[in-house]
Order: sequence, then structure tokens, then C-alpha cells
Amino acid sequence: MIRTARDREFSDFVGASRVSLLRTACMLTAGDRHLAEDVVQTALARVYVAWPRIRESAEAYTRRAVVSAFLDETRRPWWRREKATDELPDAAAAGDAFGDVDGQLDGGAVRRALAELPPRMRAVVVLRHELDLSIEDTASALGCAKGTVKSMNAKALDRLRAALAPTP
Repeated sequence: MIRTARDREFSDFVGASRVSLLRTACMLTAGDRHLAEDVVQTALARVYVAWPRIRESAEAYTRRAVVSAFLDETRRPWWRREKATDELPDAAAAGDAFGDVDGQLDGGAVRRALAELPPRMRAVVVLRHELDLSIEDTASALGCAKGTVKSMNAKALDRLRAALAPTP
């Protein structure tokens, strides 16, 4: 039940951007769809609180909130709201966030290669190459210098090339 114009605007924004936010978060989490959904939900809660002052720049603010929520999760892996269990879920999550890359790699290979990167380096790769953000926008989203983005991107791409190189 939508009660205010603010709620209606926010609901419209979420409806229009949730899929792309979830895809971004899924790549940041190296394919962990459940963690990606938690990251997006945490980010959207933060965005809702800030909505009156950020509605004009909601996309950039939300993107930064997703990255921040992801980095927060990686900083405190010992603290979780959920508890691990021996029982498997009733059904597996549908779909693969990665798919094939130029028909040469499977999603699992990309996911494993991304998982080997440190979280901030993985965030740089996703922001620069999946979301096609500029160096300046990536630096702003991560709260770091442009030079840091450039060096992390170069190192990350070297690691990904090595991890995804065909074995002779």
C-alpha cells in the first residue's frame, strides 16, 4: 500500500532499477545470489532514508550504496544475521548472472576468477567494465582517488587474464 508521493516515487525507482542493481551486486559477490539480494536490500533501505535529498541523483547514490553495502559485508564476515544450516533450500536460484562471455567462457569460470579478486578490486572491475563507469565516477563510488582506480583496475585485469587464460 503506497501512501505518499515519496513512497510512490521510490517504488517507481526501485521497479525500474532493481534488476540492474541485483545484477551488479551479483557480480560484486562473485555469483552469490543470496548475498547479492541482501546487499541490494541493505542499499535500498539506505536509499529510502535519504530519498528526499537524493532523488535527483538517485542512480549514482544507489550505485554507491550497493558498493558500500557489499564492502561492509566483506569487512565483517564473522557477523551475519543469518545462521548456516545443514539443510539445503527447497529450490536452487534460477539463472546465472554471468552467462557466456563472447561464447568462450562459461559463467562459472568468470565467477571463480572474480571470486579470487579482493572485494575492492572486484568492485573496480564491475563498475568500470560491467557498468561502464568512467574513472572519475568509479573513484567517486568507491570513495578513493582516480589513481587508485587505475592501478587496481590494471592489477585486477592482469589477475583475470591469468585466471581465465586457456590452459595448453
